[in-house]
Amino acid sequence: MDQSKRYARLDLREEDLISGGRHVLTAYRMKPKQGYGYLETAAHFAAESSTGTNVEVSTTDDFTRGVDALVYWIDEANELMKIAYPIDLFDRNILDGRAMMVSFLTLAIGNNQGMGDVEYAKMLDFYFPPAYLRLFDGPTKNIADLWRVLGRPVVNGGFIQGTIIKPKLGLRAIPFAKACYEYWAAGGDFIKNDEPQGNQVFAPLQKVIPLVADAMKRAMDETGEAKLFSANITADDPAEIVARGEFILREFGEHADHVAFLIDGYLAGTTGVTTARRNFPDQFIHYHRAGHGAITSPQSKRGYTSFVLSKMARLQGASGIHTGTMGFGKMEGDPEDRILAYMLEGDSVDGPFFHQEWLGMKACTPIISGGMNALRLPAFFDNLGHANIIQTSGGGSFGHRDGVKAGVASIRQAVEAWQKGISLLDYAGDHQELAAAFHSFPGDADVMFPGWREKLR
Repeated sequence: MDQSKRYARLDLREEDLISGGRHVLTAYRMKPKQGYGYLETAAHFAAESSTGTNVEVSTTDDFTRGVDALVYWIDEANELMKIAYPIDLFDRNILDGRAMMVSFLTLAIGNNQGMGDVEYAKMLDFYFPPAYLRLFDGPTKNIADLWRVLGRPVVNGGFIQGTIIKPKLGLRAIPFAKACYEYWAAGGDFIKNDEPQGNQVFAPLQKVIPLVADAMKRAMDETGEAKLFSANITADDPAEIVARGEFILREFGEHADHVAFLIDGYLAGTTGVTTARRNFPDQFIHYHRAGHGAITSPQSKRGYTSFVLSKMARLQGASGIHTGTMGFGKMEGDPEDRILAYMLEGDSVDGPFFHQEWLGMKACTPIISGGMNALRLPAFFDNLGHANIIQTSGGGSFGHRDGVKAGVASIRQAVEAWQKGISLLDYAGDHQELAAAFHSFPGDADVMFPGWREKLR
């Protein structure tokens, strides 16, 4: 059934929809299956995403038609379309009237992903008007709050150097806490649980956390520096998330503000993120996105992009989210992915298709992790344009040939070199830990710094 007469309005102007302030706008890459017209399929997509079905029903009235989602722009040659969703379509909490991200996803990325006339469809960007944006929680904490704990300026407080304790699984409680202590004592700022670390039978949370809290206290006493720990509280059951968080805060006691809470936000979903954000508003909520590549990867033609995921994370209240390494680490990515960081950090930002005004909503922090070491950092900073991030290097710290202390020093020296505008190879000439990083990661050195062996003899 061709529904384009009802669910397509190509005469609508985007600027009018935005100034009207009553529509969420979405952009998709969509391809119909062979034999189906582009506008016909786009209209069916909008219908299935809002008030329609595959037949006319007798219960439809004029009010129902007034909240139809509408296709308002198509570019068939490039497989692009835009849809406007009236904000009244989206579900609200009965407790407080707030909006819920799960409702946005249910409509905009719901049944339309399995439609029989759609070859593929992937959301590339979205725009929230002020009246809808204000109904989302947004972050309560971000990197500025961590800078405050570290005793730094809360504006441009700089690079937070972190790690993931490796191996990600298989360490019992005492070896895990020992590795934490060694990293903090070596000068590192931040340690995060890796996403599968939680309450394994060989490393029970109730044994691990007291040991980690003690390791942090000892490292702070010895170095005179504040330290940070991001503890994984991910669980299926919101009650378990809260129980883990409350236990961790009790164990860290007076140093509770040194603790972030990690949630596997893609896997635990919007409920996991919101449970953490609302029950622990005084903590930095660390959104780990394990599993996201199943739909966000450029190889996947359905779902949504990493950009969309990041934007949703800020709205939900994540204090920081992993944004990949933008092509400079081991994970899939591209230098253009810096747009993810800019949308998280800015208050007035251009996305791939829409400009978003955040209206003062607190910024969300880019977290960089995945195969980074001292040699890879300067090019990453050149691409991003600043170093006000959290960056975690597991192998880059513990894989240094001279041990974790040298690994920590080499990364800090790489940051210094970039900040001073000195080439990494020149800076390594009189910084032995950085020089040893070239020998620790010779594969990277050969690609990025040809001739380094001769210069660093």
